Amino acid sequence: MKNFIKFFSIVFITGLLVSCDEDLDGEFLDAPAKSTLDESTIFSTVGLARGAVDGILEPIGQTNSYRGRFIPYYGFNTDVEYNYSAGDEGSDADLVYYDAKPNNSRMNTDNNAWALIYQGIERANVAIRGLRTYGNPEPRSEFGQLLGAALTYRAFYYGDLIKTWGDVPARFEPITSETLYLPKTSRDTIYKRLINDLGEASTLVAWPNETAATATVERINKAFVKGLRARLAMAASGFQQYPDGVRRSNDPDLSVQNMYQLALDECEDIINSGYASLTPTFETFWREYNEENLAAGGESLWEIPFADGRGRVLFSFAVRHRSVDQFTGQPRGGTAGPTPTVFYDYDEEDTRRDVTCVPYQWGTAIDDIAQQELVGIDTWYFGKYRYEWMDRYVTSTNDDGVNLIVMRYAEILLTAAEAANELEGPGAAAAYLKEIRSRAFPSDQQAQKVETYVDALTSKEAMFNAIVDEYKYEYTGEMDRKQDLIRWNLLSTNLNEEKEKLANLENRAGEYANVPSTLYFKYEEDGFTLDIYGLNKGETSNPGPEYSTFDWNQPLDETITTIYKPGADPDNRQYWPIWQVFIDASNGQLVNDYGY
Repeated sequence: MKNFIKFFSIVFITGLLVSCDEDLDGEFLDAPAKSTLDESTIFSTVGLARGAVDGILEPIGQTNSYRGRFIPYYGFNTDVEYNYSAGDEGSDADLVYYDAKPNNSRMNTDNNAWALIYQGIERANVAIRGLRTYGNPEPRSEFGQLLGAALTYRAFYYGDLIKTWGDVPARFEPITSETLYLPKTSRDTIYKRLINDLGEASTLVAWPNETAATATVERINKAFVKGLRARLAMAASGFQQYPDGVRRSNDPDLSVQNMYQLALDECEDIINSGYASLTPTFETFWREYNEENLAAGGESLWEIPFADGRGRVLFSFAVRHRSVDQFTGQPRGGTAGPTPTVFYDYDEEDTRRDVTCVPYQWGTAIDDIAQQELVGIDTWYFGKYRYEWMDRYVTSTNDDGVNLIVMRYAEILLTAAEAANELEGPGAAAAYLKEIRSRAFPSDQQAQKVETYVDALTSKEAMFNAIVDEYKYEYTGEMDRKQDLIRWNLLSTNLNEEKEKLANLENRAGEYANVPSTLYFKYEEDGFTLDIYGLNKGETSNPGPEYSTFDWNQPLDETITTIYKPGADPDNRQYWPIWQVFIDASNGQLVNDYGY
């Protein structure tokens, strides 16, 4: 399945279903108006129908779609994640520090993610119509699995549209000449449709690894469907920027009570199913991810399945490699990383810290061998993405082919904790939070760091604040934080707090007063792995003459001033604008809200 996005037969089959006069922007839909295969043939034949459903995801792999535009830029900046392009004025900086403009030169093209997401939605609409009409999609049947996948892909696309642009046009039927131009629809209306669709999809698809159709994390399964339904319910009831300001929805169907109960019910179904679980150690999970272990039934619930020669997850976010070396033929990575405070906010015993936050890069190779090199307290990398943990040697100059994780089981536990705390109080949330923290700490730390810590959270407020922190420790580097901060109404609050924390770190004040200003390092026997002393608070003594010193006192002014653009208000820029090319081509139907 790693290569289904590149199947040209899928592209051909799906392309045949859309006529030229209903064409959308993008090369995929440049298809013949007349097909030798019609819907009745395609969607009554399992193999052909499967190709059409797989083809719903093909637009993700195009350069200006998720691959090269959406994944590298959406989700920044937050209180835990910083995109280094923010330090350079221009179109890329505007995207990540809350100053995007409709004519952004990186995004304002007619084959941008906006168009390609709608292209995927159109394919889903065609497939859903065809499967309902010709496929007899009963629960747990092959056609049922395919319909459930098509409904889920469509909901996934719409979820990303809404979190990125707010209110958007709603298309739930294939395009006709009468529906070629549509205005925006309230996101509340779209959310309700998606939640209903996912409810249906969950009755059609199998649990992870329950059948051959759900054997890998690249296939839609019941745990992911229910998890996505819970995620959208939490977002729909959360705070968000509407044209009239930041608030919760006024739709009673999307109340906190209704949506949190739905989310809790779905998460408890997943938890009680026995078909998903946390990997025993945090590091093992991320090593197996980089090794491209695709077996379903564990922690990863669904991944976007990039082909080996397509996709830029490590290309964008891996620990930086300065040259071709013993681990990669692709000298890339390092476009973003944890904010400098994150490492020091972790408990030193938390095993997630050193997996998530990496203070070095791989330098220029000599005789094809590179060494780890310290960079500076102002430059950290996401350790969840590492060429050096891959089994496959990447040779492409532009793509790494590693999947993008869309959902992990940890989110199910944290969502259950958040919803249970709101509905029933901290006691009901405790077990879910304990399960997350139990994996994070060694056995000799469990009593204090898990049991005592969680049991002390005796108020809703205390439990909520702990859950907000736990998302940071568990999810830094996965770029989900921005949407969570928005729904908690903490985006501007936490970004401003982070600016203060960065100033304290730079000045070695407050909670960062005992962060060392000098690191000590040597190389291990392999000659390229660093042995570092001085990263932990209070480690200020010289460990011995075999260690070299490294200055750990770089200024943090640039990060402080560009985590969001000076003068901007992130709460008034929660969304990107619709790019001007789509406004101009909308026949007057689309406008930008939110002060753009």
